[in-house]
Amino acid sequence: MFQLPQRDLKKEDIIDILSIKSTEDMEALFREAYRIKEKYIGKIVYYRGLIEFSNICAKNCYYCGIRKDNPHKRYEMTDEEIQEAALFAYENRYGSIVLQSGEREDSVFIEKIIRNLNLIRQKTGGKLGITLCVGEQEEEVYQKFFEAGAHRYLLRIETSSQDFYKTLHPKDHLFERRLSCLKTLKRIGYQTGTGVMIGLPGQTLENLADDLLFFREMDIDMAGMGPYIEHEQTPLYELKNSLETKEERFQMGLKMIALLRIIMKDINIASTTALQTLDPIGREKGLLAGANILMPNITPQQYRGDYLLYQDKPCIGDTKEECKNCLSLRISGIGESIGYNEWGDSRHFYHKKIKH
Repeated sequence: MFQLPQRDLKKEDIIDILSIKSTEDMEALFREAYRIKEKYIGKIVYYRGLIEFSNICAKNCYYCGIRKDNPHKRYEMTDEEIQEAALFAYENRYGSIVLQSGEREDSVFIEKIIRNLNLIRQKTGGKLGITLCVGEQEEEVYQKFFEAGAHRYLLRIETSSQDFYKTLHPKDHLFERRLSCLKTLKRIGYQTGTGVMIGLPGQTLENLADDLLFFREMDIDMAGMGPYIEHEQTPLYELKNSLETKEERFQMGLKMIALLRIIMKDINIASTTALQTLDPIGREKGLLAGANILMPNITPQQYRGDYLLYQDKPCIGDTKEECKNCLSLRISGIGESIGYNEWGDSRHFYHKKIKH
């Protein structure tokens, strides 16, 4: 029967736990992670209304469906559309939003983000929490975003292994810069998040264990990670036959959430849409394995089908209202409540500030 070591988990402990296969052991792991979540966070889920405002990207990552060289239709929401989506989140008491897009560093893109951050702050009286997920930028740009009203930033590392990172990206995508950006975000004062893909071709349990230890070493405030799902218009799709089954990737995703909750007890952890892609109640299972964040999609419907990081993304046809009603039913169905009108900031972030 599964039992946690009575000490801080070491790499070999993590690999052992990631290796468990029996339903009984996995359920025991998830129960322990949920117990810790309940103790440190509560039986509460915080919303991040997700606005995927552009699928234009300057990067060519080998796994991503919106990579620069893909031929699909590109879009960029207008300021008015972004504001309308943000106000929907505000009026429906979501508490927070995420502005997410492909990665760009041109001045037009940067100015658009700053302009919209200022507008959102003005229109909501500064009451709507804002997370940015717009990739690598120079320090002065991160500082401008921060001063304009963004206070959380998600920059996924995708793998903490520098060698493995090189197999997933072209030569001009530098692991060192990704890491430097994360450190810069922390220094500026953002609640800083990162994450990895789980079940990539060629990935080992040692890689995943190192990823969890990387999160702890970086002392992150929040995490967004989920199972790798292939996209047929990417170079990595050629390796689809070497992948573990979708069920295996899904279960590994849950184990990673549970272990991260056990290792970093008071951070924010998202139950990602990718989990629901592989299991109809995947996001609920993620919450029951220790996650506490959900990101209802409030991107206008006409754009959702063009923001496909991976295949078979769920809820593309749902309206904002349908998504809201669906999630509230799913959350109440597992005995959790929604933190309406709350930013749901990382408790870990504030505990660090108190210590210092």
